[in-house]
Amino acid sequence: MRFLVLGGGAQGSAAAYDLLQAEDVREVVVADLRTEPVHRALQPHLGGRLTIRRIDASSGREVSAAMRGATGVLCALPYYFNLEMTRLALEAGAHYADLGGNTAIVNRQRHLDGTAREKGLSVTPDIGLAPGLVNILAQAGIAEMDRTNSVRLWVGGLPQDPKPPLNYQIVYSLEGVFDYYVTPAEILRDGRRTTVEALSGLEELDFPAPVGRLEAFHTGGGTSTLPHRYEGRIGVVEYKTLRYPGHARIMRAIRDLGLLSDRDVDYNGHRINPRKFFIEQITPLLANEQGGDMVVARVEVAGEKDGQPARIRYELVDYHDPVTGITAMARTTGFSLAATALMQARGEVSAPGVGTPDEVIRPDLYVEELGRRGIRVVRSG
Repeated sequence: MRFLVLGGGAQGSAAAYDLLQAEDVREVVVADLRTEPVHRALQPHLGGRLTIRRIDASSGREVSAAMRGATGVLCALPYYFNLEMTRLALEAGAHYADLGGNTAIVNRQRHLDGTAREKGLSVTPDIGLAPGLVNILAQAGIAEMDRTNSVRLWVGGLPQDPKPPLNYQIVYSLEGVFDYYVTPAEILRDGRRTTVEALSGLEELDFPAPVGRLEAFHTGGGTSTLPHRYEGRIGVVEYKTLRYPGHARIMRAIRDLGLLSDRDVDYNGHRINPRKFFIEQITPLLANEQGGDMVVARVEVAGEKDGQPARIRYELVDYHDPVTGITAMARTTGFSLAATALMQARGEVSAPGVGTPDEVIRPDLYVEELGRRGIRVVRSG
């Protein structure tokens, strides 16, 4: 099998590393506009089964050439590339999976379902951590219930050693983080789709040591297509981001002061983008070259089974790997993408066509794959 990974950042590099651990993978190509630096986990594989290739993702000709002969394509580029990359992968005769994050684009990818089915190919968007991993677990819980009343998802990428005032460190693009802090979140409430303000719905949750107490608040993207699929059938479906207590209050003030705005403003005759300026100022304060992050996730499904109230909970805590240098966020996101690509290539997804992870991936196989990678999901209830 030959795989093309589009995007050589943290998640793409983690996905490529994971693919290289599989004996039946003949070649992995990582393609990006920037070919350096190569993640240290990948460096031992250079000159062997790993190739680094420079391409411009905005050039259909270059991307098509890179896809030629690929069994599967993994897209770890920004979400706005996903639709075109899907079309090109199908033209090249390759399975396709991406990290998603934009439900409107996922809905446009669904229009390619007929083409994918005709070609016998699998297209799985929205397969990272959230959306992705937690949505698969949510579907597993729903499938066990006779009747489902609520589905709640909580996910956070956090520093193991938090430092004030934000008690946060960069685990993926701050541009993406702040986009979630300003974009309304789509949820189900009383069985109907609705949107709620980002950073709203603040609550506190307790997790086993050493994590302890965290706060949670609404952000967009994590529910993926679950509100569309289960509108009128499940009362509550919602996703919240986890942070250390106090983070949401500070970020709400920063947002309300206009510092997260992505609209240019005039400053002494110069056009300034408040968000980009703010990111530039805080990046040195929030960067941690040593890694040291962790990912905390909880999925809770409540309803009825055998005529009795029932509740199923899934939890995971994962940590930065100091041996490979792969962060917890990259492990849970990139490894999830790679595991899905391998399942597609091995014929282990439900059927050809376009489907989100909760629709096409068997939770038992998926959780088993995560376990092989040291990502342990604990089920209770």
